[in-house]
Amino acid sequence: MRIWLGILLGVLLTGCDQTPTGRQQLALVPDTLMSQMGADAFEQMRQQGPIATGATINRRVECVAEALVAAARRRYPEAEMPDDWQVVVFDRSSPNAFALPGGRIGVHAGLLRVAESPSQLAAVIGHEIGHVLADHGNERMTQQLGIKAALLLVGLLGEGELAQEPLQRALGIGARLGIALPFSRTHEEEADLMGLMIMAEAGFDPAQSVALWRNMAAAGGDQPPEFLSTHPAHESRIELLQKHLPEAGDIRETAAPSACA
Repeated sequence: MRIWLGILLGVLLTGCDQTPTGRQQLALVPDTLMSQMGADAFEQMRQQGPIATGATINRRVECVAEALVAAARRRYPEAEMPDDWQVVVFDRSSPNAFALPGGRIGVHAGLLRVAESPSQLAAVIGHEIGHVLADHGNERMTQQLGIKAALLLVGLLGEGELAQEPLQRALGIGARLGIALPFSRTHEEEADLMGLMIMAEAGFDPAQSVALWRNMAAAGGDQPPEFLSTHPAHESRIELLQKHLPEAGDIRETAAPSACA
């Protein structure tokens, strides 16, 4: 027993890392496994569809996503980042987007009815890229599975024993009221700030992030009280973004204007 406890302690110590913003985190699941789980989840969603086929919407989303990925590499050069990214627009009416480990970005067509400009779309996709760069899925997986994640690393637990529901929650898919996770608010705020800097680096107008979340608030209707939600209330999110707009504005001043129309 002492031997295994020593091994687990070593795993915990070696799993301590920093996010691109300098926050300490514990992320124990191997990156290769996270990437594979992201690929599997993305492929499942692709099969479930439906996929949007309109050329205009696909070009718009791909242009914004490609600019943000390139900007993220420049802004956070020390962060581990997938070499290639897949972008898929799903023909779904909800104003949603997500990014998964391994470089998969999904955007619901309904988001384009709320994000009224490329800069507003960049605010959402940049936020999702921030989740990937900060390894939030790995951190959430570690929090949820606890000792299982450590046992997985030392070969005492098979990959098939990782439950599908915790996996989806860790990857940020379907997180809803009632399954809030520790630090999920921290993750959201960190992704907001990283996304803000990434969109500014890509030449998008960071002030449009505030406009985007005001649009989201208007489109969202009733929202659970902030303390019951895994996401910050719209006003709290807007307040945080406004506080950091001067810094993002300075970044944008030195960036080339976005070519996405």
